[in-house]
Parts: sequence; structure tokens; C-alpha cells
Amino acid sequence: MLNDARDLPDAPPTERSEERVLVTVTGPDRPGVTSALFSALDGTGAHVLDVEQVVAGGVLTLSVLTTAGDAVRATVAGLELQGLRIACSTPQPPATDRPRRLHVTLLGAPLLPAAVARVTAVLAEAGANVDRIRRMSAEPVTSVELDVSTRGSADDVLRLRRTLAVEAGRHGLDAAVSPAGLARMGRRLVVMDVDSTLIRQEVIELLAAHAGREAEVAAVTERAMRGEIDFAASLRERVACLEGLDVGVVQAVREAVELTPGARTLCRTLHRLGFTLALVSGGFLEVVGPLAAELGIAHVRANRLQVVHGRFTGRVLGPVVDRAAKATALREFAAAEGLPLHRTVAIGDGANDLDMIGAAGLGIAFNAKPVVREQADAAVNVPYLDAVLPLLGITREDVEDADLADAALGGALSRG
Repeated sequence: MLNDARDLPDAPPTERSEERVLVTVTGPDRPGVTSALFSALDGTGAHVLDVEQVVAGGVLTLSVLTTAGDAVRATVAGLELQGLRIACSTPQPPATDRPRRLHVTLLGAPLLPAAVARVTAVLAEAGANVDRIRRMSAEPVTSVELDVSTRGSADDVLRLRRTLAVEAGRHGLDAAVSPAGLARMGRRLVVMDVDSTLIRQEVIELLAAHAGREAEVAAVTERAMRGEIDFAASLRERVACLEGLDVGVVQAVREAVELTPGARTLCRTLHRLGFTLALVSGGFLEVVGPLAAELGIAHVRANRLQVVHGRFTGRVLGPVVDRAAKATALREFAAAEGLPLHRTVAIGDGANDLDMIGAAGLGIAFNAKPVVREQADAAVNVPYLDAVLPLLGITREDVEDADLADAALGGALSRG
């Protein structure tokens, strides 16, 4: 029981009413600068309200928002930090309403000033403010993430995404808009297309090459990817070209498959985060299944080729994995993993992938046809599949540090 004032819990701190001041330190970075500034502020009676520190190219920018403006100004006026500039300014009054927060990720190879200038101009024209920027990767693609706040509606954000995609494309840049907050954190399901996404080739074309009909099949594939013809009809037309082909060619095709650069890094990194991976393909389980097993991918949905007496009949078994079936597979995999759809990611390149890209919480067009880029939440147009990682908030440094840690652990285990 609480008997006197000494037994009462501490009251929540109240905000000081004194004038606020923003202290900014800039200059060459070195150890001890942060400690020196806060040590100097000790004794002013100030409360720290906000802190932001960043180092870019060896140059430090440290900003501290405090109360007790007069005392802080007087202290800072007499403070000397060798080689560093210290300034005080009056901050803008805090906003009274809570804005919508977004992440805008820019990817370029190279990332040019004109492109960044235009993207940030588009944001400003839409009434969106860039609160902070951080680098996500330096190579092989330069990517930066902008934390953006806006008071626009969901429709305004959709229009902003489309405008950014167009403007970024004009400058050879990829721009992706995704929501901030808890939706980006925790375990997710990542569903990938296979042909021309996870791997560089189209498996049906590799098979058709053994029948001497690769060019014919490639032409049909291209029309289907652009959405000009029905996928199921195009698949049957292409598979018919395999009639009479010995099933032994499947092993040769497996050996000819080349993963897209960055595919192993993407899978390895997402597994470390506890993500679940899935492949949904309009290709064939005979090739996709072993590939999934090799990469530790949990779920697979693909077509199966009919075989009689060791030869392909030119037909597929069961329903075709088409555009609608891909979206159905994504939903079923999410339900099996106990994940809501907003925690799913879909990556694909063709019109056949549009339904699953639309169903996912984040739909990514990877080196995709124009019709797919226009409808996806984000587009990546560089030939590295791990360029998707910055869109998920994962930096290149995070990946490299994890690789080094695993290598060190492996070395220690081998010595043990």
C-alpha cells in the first residue's frame, strides 16, 4: 500500500517550456565528437528532444534538438571542437497531426545527381517531405532509401508511385515506394517467378532447343510475356513442340540452367531473416523442383510434363499454372505459413505474374515487360536479383557482415 509521497511512482516527464534550439555539428568525423558535445550540454538544464547523426564520406553531421535554448546557445558559443563547425538555429514548430510515412528506394547504376534531383522535386511537388536519407548499397548497384512523410491519401500515394516510376525511368533509375512501419518488419513470404527471374533462361526454350524448335518457341514465349496471347494456350502450343523428345534431356537442361546474378545472395539472406521462400512457375516441376531443393526453398508450384515410354507426349498434366493460378498459389502458401497477405512479396517479370504481384503486400517487377512495370509496386531494372534486398530494408553492409560472420563461424567449427 502507498502510504506517503515517497511511495508514489515517478510522474511521467513533462516537456520543458523553454525555447527550443537545434544544435548542428559538421566536419571531419572522428571518435569522441558525440561525447564532447553532450558533455558540454550537461549542466545547462536542457532536455534532449531529438538526435540525428550520420556520417557520409567521412563527414559527420550531428544534430541535437534541446530545450533551455538560452543556456545551450551560451554554452555552444564557447565550445570549440577542432576542425568542426557548430551552429545553433531555431527549429520549426512540431506538426500537430501525424503524417503518413513511406520509404522511397532509389537504385541506379550509376546513381546520377540529375536523377535524384528530379525524384526529390517530384516528392516536393506532391507535398511530401524527405525526413532522412541513408545508403543501402554501393555496389554493384548504388541504392539509397528516403524516409518520406506525407499528408496525402492512399490514392495520392498511388499517384505518387506512378509519377516517380515514370520520372525515374527517364533518368535510368529505379524508384520504389513502400509503406513504413511494422508491415516491413518480421517474417515474410517471398514468392518468385522462375524463368527470367530466378534463372536467366526460359526452361521451355532450353527443352525446345533439343528438338530443334527453339526459335519458334521463343517467339511464342515473347508474345505471352507481353500479354498479347493467353498464357495457357501459349504453353500448350510450346509444349506441343516437345512431342517425341526423350525425357533424358531434362538432366541436360538442369545442368544448363544459370541462376540470375545475386539469386543465391537473395535466398541466403532471406533465409537468415527467417523468411519463407516459394517458387511459382509457368515452367516445369521437372526442372524447378530440384532447383528449389538446392536453394532450400520451401514451396513450389509448377507445371508437369506428360511422359509415356520415356518420351514427352507434347502435353502437360493437370491444370496449367497460369496467371490466376500463380495468385492462388501465393494465397495458399501464405495461409500455410500463417501469414497475412500484407506480409507477402511477389517478384516476377511477365504478364503471367500480374495477378500474384497485385495480390502481394509488395509486388516487384524484375527486368519486366512495360505492362508489368506499370502495375507493380516497385520495379528493378538491373541484372542482379539481390537488388531486391534494399526494397525490403536490407543494406549491403548487413549482407556482407552476415557472410563474414558465417565464414568465421565455419572456420571455427572446422578447427574444432
